[in-house]
Amino acid sequence: MATRISHLINAALPELRYEPTAKRVRASLGGAPVLDSVSAVLLWEPRPVVPIYAVPESDVLAQLSVSTAIVPAGPVEAKVLTPEDAFALHTTKGTVLDVEVAGRTLSAAAFRLSDPGLPGIVAFDFRSFDWLEEDGPIDAHPRDPFKRVDILASSRHVRVELEGMLLAESRHPRMLFETHVPARYYVQPSEVAWDALVATNSSSKCPYKGTANYWAPASGGRDVAWSYANPLPEAAAIAGLLCFYNERTDYIVDGHRLPRPQTPFG
Repeated sequence: MATRISHLINAALPELRYEPTAKRVRASLGGAPVLDSVSAVLLWEPRPVVPIYAVPESDVLAQLSVSTAIVPAGPVEAKVLTPEDAFALHTTKGTVLDVEVAGRTLSAAAFRLSDPGLPGIVAFDFRSFDWLEEDGPIDAHPRDPFKRVDILASSRHVRVELEGMLLAESRHPRMLFETHVPARYYVQPSEVAWDALVATNSSSKCPYKGTANYWAPASGGRDVAWSYANPLPEAAAIAGLLCFYNERTDYIVDGHRLPRPQTPFG
């Protein structure tokens, strides 16, 4: 029986997963070194969908100590954990650690794993430190070596609606295909019904695309659209274009209404 690869990947979500990297990985805090490793691993605890970095404790340059912080338990009903969830929501066995560097103590910012397959490995809260892969800074979270992003010009006819109200219409969108994410349709600003939207203070960072800003319906409600004004070089094709959540709006593509996909962003 043939096996769909995405099903194999999704089936592993409840497991502790790791992948070695050949990159030199460094972290610092205010210029003070925290770790420096050529033996780092990308680590996924059970249920998180993006990786963090973990390194042998011998490559840690900061002082580690067992934390007395009270850390919350992850919600039992959650199917996945996203980058918005706290590092402290550990879903595997281990020891929570404080990190002391340059006279500062970061509570519960590291985690020593108990898994026998990862002896002496310590994971770090990505958002608490500044990170380098080789000599290049990285943001948001490490890139997943099993993820790909393709941006292609398209001639599909796309209409985006919300409760019957037109938000955008395009006959030449840019389509972004990202592993494990629904196909996204980016449209020109001139194709957007701006009177139906209002800019919000929301922003997010993506290691593949850059920093996004968001819009919500003028009538109120959650953010429904985003744009990368100054994307990373590899995503330059979507600079200044607008994209609407498939999960929160209604798409009619080439005359066919698409069902709203079920994702953590719904």
